[in-house]
Amino acid sequence: MNKGGWALVVLLCLMAAPWHGHQVWAADKPPLRVVASFSILGDMVKQVGGDAVAVTVLVGPDSDAHGYQPTPEDAKAVAAADIIAINGLGLEGWIGRIIEASGSKARLLVASAGVKLRVMEHDGKVAYDPHAWQDLRNGRLYVRNIAGALMAAVPEQAEAIRKRATAYDAELKAMDKSIREQFESISEERRKIVTSHDAFGYFGEAYGVTFLAPLGMNDEAAAASDVAALIRQIKDEGIKTVFLENMTNPRLIRQIAEDSGATVGGTLYSDSLSDADGSAPSYLDMFKNNVPKFKAAMDR
Repeated sequence: MNKGGWALVVLLCLMAAPWHGHQVWAADKPPLRVVASFSILGDMVKQVGGDAVAVTVLVGPDSDAHGYQPTPEDAKAVAAADIIAINGLGLEGWIGRIIEASGSKARLLVASAGVKLRVMEHDGKVAYDPHAWQDLRNGRLYVRNIAGALMAAVPEQAEAIRKRATAYDAELKAMDKSIREQFESISEERRKIVTSHDAFGYFGEAYGVTFLAPLGMNDEAAAASDVAALIRQIKDEGIKTVFLENMTNPRLIRQIAEDSGATVGGTLYSDSLSDADGSAPSYLDMFKNNVPKFKAAMDR
């Protein structure tokens, strides 16, 4: 079986993994050990779980989950976990191997379960876009899935988890409304953004923005013909700004800016958060960083 087929089998197995019953924890038990596959999901789990959870993130800030290579320390964390939280949708093609190698008996939480999938073409094949969190309505679904899993695992803390999830959901709902209001005054033909790789498809569909990217869903080498076509499009449509992403090599997007006459509009966060001192240390901060930059570029 080729790599893509293997990843699909792993994904289907993870999506179908049962949640086996309820485990009752005594009040003096330590926090639930949750391993989150990447930084955005790790932040969501912390927001919902609070002091009921101890979260270990495998793919940390400013790192790419698509092609991640797990370490021996990751295997130890997975082996000791009570819950393993993943995005699913093929984002973590490596997760099945580390679970098998570690012998982990942890429960699997697929945060994206239930989202309306965005289908796209990748390497000439139909694939699911894994970046569902870029639509805040999906982010709210992630929160419901996370809360349900945590409440089932530690029922004695269910009420506290429910309260945190409800408060967090209200923040995500307000952010979703704010984004829609900010873009209302911008004409459709000006709602075009150039980024380094194709991670904003769900955002684009949710908020009426067209994203153009030289790279596909993964941070891979771009074909020279695709880059040339993108440069022509930037010139023809009068796009003034192109953006870097925090986890990608800046060389390509800077070359595109130079050749097209556009300017680089700063750093966006798509697949990964910043560290605690950066501009996007949380899921909500990611939108607070990105949206004003999108709007400024559209207003030019």
